[in-house]
Amino acid sequence: MVKHDEPSHPSGSAPAPRPLPRVLRWVLHAFAVLCLGLAVVGVIVPGMPTTVFVLMAAWAAARSSPRLYRWLWNHRLLGPPLRNWTQGGTVSRRAKWSATLVMALSSVILWATASRTWVWVIAIGCMACVLAWLWRRPEPR
Repeated sequence: MVKHDEPSHPSGSAPAPRPLPRVLRWVLHAFAVLCLGLAVVGVIVPGMPTTVFVLMAAWAAARSSPRLYRWLWNHRLLGPPLRNWTQGGTVSRRAKWSATLVMALSSVILWATASRTWVWVIAIGCMACVLAWLWRRPEPR
């Protein structure tokens, strides 16, 4: 049933989105590549997120580079979590445990190395909030 305040389309499907201007596609593509680089750094640097940057890269690539988006979507490691998130906002139990372990390790490193108490208190508090949110996400079936 079509709502009266929504325009109907003769073909029954939504119209194709207008292509983005070339400059905006280049900017989004550069942003996607930057986010992928930051995701790689996040694998190495404790406390820096990886998944968030992969999701941002996929978002930007979907709007700027079909080739890069297909590569991310079909990637052996990046593809499954990206597909889970895209198809229902689900997060696997393995990803939840991995995030928990990495954040716990990051918390210990921050606690041991931070020169100011407020730095590690805020960082650990943020990680605790993210973990609480993450563990409330549904798991894929």
